[in-house]
Amino acid sequence: MNASANTNPYAHIDSLDTLRDALRKFVAARDWQQFHAPKNLVMALSVETAELVEIFQWLTPEQSRHLSPEQMSAAQDEIADVLVYLIETADALGIDPLAAVRQKLVKNAKKYPAPGEPQ
Repeated sequence: MNASANTNPYAHIDSLDTLRDALRKFVAARDWQQFHAPKNLVMALSVETAELVEIFQWLTPEQSRHLSPEQMSAAQDEIADVLVYLIETADALGIDPLAAVRQKLVKNAKKYPAPGEPQ
């Protein structure tokens, strides 16, 4: 284990459940629940997604595959923000994100069957 993991109080987060639980504690400790209505969370999610898009806005497809260290760091931060707000939105709505993905994959497999797969 590296030194930063020893000093990072969130190093134990290793699943969506532990992430959700850590986010609940983080929000509660700051009394932010009052601001975390689903509407507010999804609006914040949209803003963070736009900030992620901004990193790639004027890059070519090839450049987008080879980010500079600064761009990679910025993308990492924005992906974290997007994931945080997505998990918080799902939690506020009582949606299990993994169950939702499993259901959506079934729908997508029917809608977009791979060549040779039955419909």
